[in-house]
Amino acid sequence: MGRHEILKEMSRRTVDLLVIGGGITGAGIALDAASRGLRVALVEMQDFAAGTSSRSTKLVHGGLRYLKQLEIGVVAEVGKERAIVYENGPHVTTPEWMLLPLYAGGTFGKLSTSVGLRIYDLLAGVKRSERRSMLSAQETLRREPLLKKNGLKGGGYYVEYRTDDARLTIEVIKKAVEYGALAINYARVTSLTYDNEGRLRGAAVRDEIDGGSYEVTAAKVVNATGPWVDELRRLDGSKTGKTLRLTKGVHLVFDKARFPLRQAVYFDTPDGRMVFAIPRAGKAYFGTTDTNYAGAIDRPTATQEDRAYLLNAANFMFPDLRLTESDIESSWAGLRPLIQQEGKDPSEISRRDEIFHSPSGLISIAGGKLTGYRKMAESVVDDVVKRLAAEGARNGAAGGCRTKELRISGGDVGGSENFERFVKERTAEGIKRGYSAKDAEEIARFYGSNANALYEFAADPEKAAWADRHGLPLRIAAELWYAMDEEMAVRPQDFLIRRTGWLFFDIASVRQWSRPIIGAMAERAGWTDDRRGLYAEEMERLAREASEAI
Repeated sequence: MGRHEILKEMSRRTVDLLVIGGGITGAGIALDAASRGLRVALVEMQDFAAGTSSRSTKLVHGGLRYLKQLEIGVVAEVGKERAIVYENGPHVTTPEWMLLPLYAGGTFGKLSTSVGLRIYDLLAGVKRSERRSMLSAQETLRREPLLKKNGLKGGGYYVEYRTDDARLTIEVIKKAVEYGALAINYARVTSLTYDNEGRLRGAAVRDEIDGGSYEVTAAKVVNATGPWVDELRRLDGSKTGKTLRLTKGVHLVFDKARFPLRQAVYFDTPDGRMVFAIPRAGKAYFGTTDTNYAGAIDRPTATQEDRAYLLNAANFMFPDLRLTESDIESSWAGLRPLIQQEGKDPSEISRRDEIFHSPSGLISIAGGKLTGYRKMAESVVDDVVKRLAAEGARNGAAGGCRTKELRISGGDVGGSENFERFVKERTAEGIKRGYSAKDAEEIARFYGSNANALYEFAADPEKAAWADRHGLPLRIAAELWYAMDEEMAVRPQDFLIRRTGWLFFDIASVRQWSRPIIGAMAERAGWTDDRRGLYAEEMERLAREASEAI
């Protein structure tokens, strides 16, 4: 609700670091830098996490596939990072036992899988309670009866970590703001600004909501724009050497009644690709594809070909289901910004990250994985701090990285081991405030230590009257108010997709509540009738794209 003030503040003072890009990488950099005492501004041309960071497989995973490619360093690093991400935000990340079925003639043999998972446990520093076990064919089917039975030899059983990628991103940004960072969405960089010697000194930014223009001056600028990294390098005149290769990943969502998946499964398809099937909140989602992409970066969509490929893969592993196009409830498509490696298929390209420096001083971070966002941020900020110190800009005052044990927003729950007790205690508080037991518990799980802010909504007569005027149930109204106040939800899609995940996992609620939510947002934000109509059309288009093939 304070967008103009944030933009004005950005333009009033020189910051140490301007981060361009509000996905998980930019969010991590902003938090790391702000927690070290740097003055930080972050701008994002869409909503936070609107690109790749809301369109992943939603796993903070250790990268078993990289062990197969002998990328030992990647496995060791991201494996250890999983546990750190989980500990710092148990409300947005949770352990998920994964089943790797083994078939006669398949990619994975029983002995090689057992050894591989054991090495994986050692490299990733997996705690004893989450170490792998090997299952017989009967035990494998007991855990997931839907699996193809023909040729089944057994299975590997190991832990991955499931997350809500968009909420992880927003919680990291909120924590950065707690440390003094200025962060704004829907603020597009229209040009970069330089001093008389050609050194980068900031950017011109346009407010995409109201059209205002602002100048942000910064000692250092980091390009953390994911799939747009090369676009910004081109703007800087420094798109030389290594470049990005974009690949597209698509996921399909099914209702549990049609795809009653009990157990998360990771398996190889007939063409040798690895895909996931994961149960979540009464649904099962399935993916992903990995194909080269050359379309519009801001609007990747699932094609008929993508959906057919995934349906074939699902029916190959779960043949009794006989899934068809009509069973798909929703879908999403996202882009992977990988560093170009000539002659390699998309699935073979390394997911390693790399930092590029331009002659003007622009620092670009490319490649990488959701799981490794914190380490990527540490590397970037170490680089920034070193350069600031060399230039005397901060006299080397900024300290070392603090994020390894820094709880993100909502993560102050007493650690992962105490999370269930925390949820129980907070649920009791929510019930006292008038929420149903189910809603109170789900709020505690979803918002962690920020749950009280939503519980308090019920005690405010003015807010209750606002909810009543628009026919919104208590919980939805509280979540919407909180999203607008504390999470910079500007458009309906920000709330219905990235703050709640409804478009992907509860598209029926999008259809049921979209109109009253738009009305409630319009009243609070003072939208014109034209803007309200535009946003309603936008949500109709997004719901159509999610549920239908293009």
